[in-house]
Amino acid sequence: MVPGIGHIGAKRLIDGMGNAVDVFRLRKEIPERIPEVSQRVIEALDCPQAIARAEQEYEFIRKNRISCLSFYDEAYPSRLRECEDAPVVLFFKGNADLNSLHILNMVGTRNATDYGTHICASFLRDLKALCPDVLVVSGLAYGIDIHAHREALANELPTVGVLAHGLDRIYPHVHRKTAVDMLERGGLLTEFLSGTNPDRHNFISRNRIVAGMCDATIVIESAEKGGSLITAELAEGYHRDCFAFPGRTSDEYSKGCNRLIRDNKASLLLSAEDFVQAMGWNMPTTLSEKVSVQRSLFIELSEEEQKIVAILEKLGNLQINSLVVEADIPVNKMAAILFELEMKGVIRVLAGGMYQLLN
Repeated sequence: MVPGIGHIGAKRLIDGMGNAVDVFRLRKEIPERIPEVSQRVIEALDCPQAIARAEQEYEFIRKNRISCLSFYDEAYPSRLRECEDAPVVLFFKGNADLNSLHILNMVGTRNATDYGTHICASFLRDLKALCPDVLVVSGLAYGIDIHAHREALANELPTVGVLAHGLDRIYPHVHRKTAVDMLERGGLLTEFLSGTNPDRHNFISRNRIVAGMCDATIVIESAEKGGSLITAELAEGYHRDCFAFPGRTSDEYSKGCNRLIRDNKASLLLSAEDFVQAMGWNMPTTLSEKVSVQRSLFIELSEEEQKIVAILEKLGNLQINSLVVEADIPVNKMAAILFELEMKGVIRVLAGGMYQLLN
């Protein structure tokens, strides 16, 4: 709430000062600890109205039993934490595990056709059979979003709606019943304070959370321009997998998906089985099927490398995002460690970006 300080700047201040309280309490010491911070920012922190607004929001979330997840909380979505522009604070109401082992988002046009709604229904029905612990994320909007949420509920899959406004309202109002049902199996998530209107630019901001907190983005029907294409681009920027269902070249709401596939920004998707195999989510996990590693005396592994090996021994083949969650190691550091393990002949990369231990 301090003018001129965004998410990236706020995190730098907190990291430099040790905690958010000291950013305000010891603001005059900031130049000594973080020399690159301008005097304008330090003066802006003398902001009693921001403190008053925070107190007001605290009372709102306490009264309504809303979880306030700071960037450093264990329950904060760990995949999102690795994104540079991740929110400092999220507000969540529900019971979903935002760090579930398997998380995907389904997005698309607000003008869903029978083709798009049929894909939502059949895809999630089949996905439930193949991978029953998936968390389904979308934006509670008209069209594909709301169908994804409803079909997830119908198939008893947890589903989370990421909102472009505060938790004091539901927009659009006609989706209120679905939103209430989601609180029982999933939840509602937002970065916005109560009283925030669902303005256009908030939806674009919301899309980065949808993309960043998931392993993969699936686009189902999109015109040549639309919010779902923005989500797909954000997912690509965050190094997440992106998939799109194709459509006829003459269909207005398949042009965006077809273009994503043509431009190699999304993989062609035809079924839930295709998706699960591409993500490696159906890899064998029984003890008899797991691959064990026989490390020679000449291979020395660091503590973090040994930690990753132990995880792969326990859980089987995993993608980098799952390893980041399990090991609690930042994704950029994880990538470097995995490269070293590959060079040492301890692991190899399979189709779909899966990492497998070698004998």
